[in-house]
Amino acid sequence: MASTTIPGARHRGFPAAVIQRILGVAAAACLAIDAYVHFHDAGLYDAVTTRVLSQAALFRVQASLAAAAGVALLIRPSRLWWAAALMIAGSAFGAVMLYRYVNVGPLGPVPDMYEPTWVSPGKLASAWAEGTATVLAAAGLLLAVSARRHRPMTRAEGRPGRPATSRGPGQK
Repeated sequence: MASTTIPGARHRGFPAAVIQRILGVAAAACLAIDAYVHFHDAGLYDAVTTRVLSQAALFRVQASLAAAAGVALLIRPSRLWWAAALMIAGSAFGAVMLYRYVNVGPLGPVPDMYEPTWVSPGKLASAWAEGTATVLAAAGLLLAVSARRHRPMTRAEGRPGRPATSRGPGQK
């Protein structure tokens, strides 16, 4: 996590690391809601299946990935975890919106998950959490990339016009 300030921020000196932590906690909360709903409701979808895969299995995988990404963001919000959270939340949000409004039918091993209603238990809360987590993860990723780009270089990385040196003790 970078310890630089946000370029162009109104409150100069407010570290990007603090904002990343705040975004990380908020995104983790949204991912926790998503994980809870998918774990809790997976059993309702055991009957929706193809020869290879059931909707319940997809729900359990989604819940596991959302929980893991949320924990990772709490431990260390980095570009890698922001990108993972963005993909996990974004794909879940895209799927719920697609299968709510479009009867796609089965797609290869993926069963027909068309459900033209919001009254299923937890579906609306999960959709809101996934959409919010997507926005938060995108903001976190942009901030992490921006902070990395604007952080000061260390001596080991060298400074512009100054090559990095590795001098031992007592050497000038």
